[in-house]
Amino acid sequence: MTLLHHEIEGVRGGPPLLLGGSLGTSLSMWGPQVPALAERLRVVRFDHRGHGRSPEPAGPYSIEAMGRDVLTLLDWIGLERVSYCGLSIGGMVGMWLAANAPERIDRLVLICTSAHLPPAEGWRERAATVRAAGTVGAVADSVVARWLTPAYAARKPTVVGWLKGMLEASPPQGYAASCEAIAAMDLRPQLSWIQAPTLVLAGAEDQATPPAHGEAIAAAIADARLELLSPMAHLGSVEQATAVTNLILDHLRPRERPR
Repeated sequence: MTLLHHEIEGVRGGPPLLLGGSLGTSLSMWGPQVPALAERLRVVRFDHRGHGRSPEPAGPYSIEAMGRDVLTLLDWIGLERVSYCGLSIGGMVGMWLAANAPERIDRLVLICTSAHLPPAEGWRERAATVRAAGTVGAVADSVVARWLTPAYAARKPTVVGWLKGMLEASPPQGYAASCEAIAAMDLRPQLSWIQAPTLVLAGAEDQATPPAHGEAIAAAIADARLELLSPMAHLGSVEQATAVTNLILDHLRPRERPR
């Protein structure tokens, strides 16, 4: 059993929201969202296996295994049903959860993610590079360059430094095993199983998971809503922090039932 490192903030007894982060980040990546979300919700941030302060079990990893880690966390905290928001690999985990444990997921937000992200060989090559170097720093510059639009990165060098430091601190074996999990992933057949009301956010300038990936997800999930944000690259929760936070809150707001 892998018990994920996590932090709980916000309204005690409020509607619970889990936040699952991007490949190579820690739960601190959600810092821009927490103040506003915590005013209304019980916010649970967590580090995926092999990330941040969570355990780094031996590979291989899979999106299913990472999803089951989240179910273990929910049971440990005592949460029967939650809303879930995930970015990148966090969104992949969210899709698996909503498809395979629908009784546990109330509403779903998917940010800059994909249900299938070939070519697999590219992910395996990245994993091999990180393992050989013994540090995620071997790929940090190229990865961070895809996280933010060039204009935003030029205006916010301290943000670039924060993100690069977070990525470089990521456990290399956990990062590599997570890359291999993405290489093996194909959630497309499961998207039609998702019953939770779903919001998909895509970045117009996202090179890691281009808008077509978000469009495909939204088209496959019944009644899903797609929002395309610009300027926004892969780490939309940072680059468009206010817009993303407001869209999350709007999607989680209780709706009146038709009479």
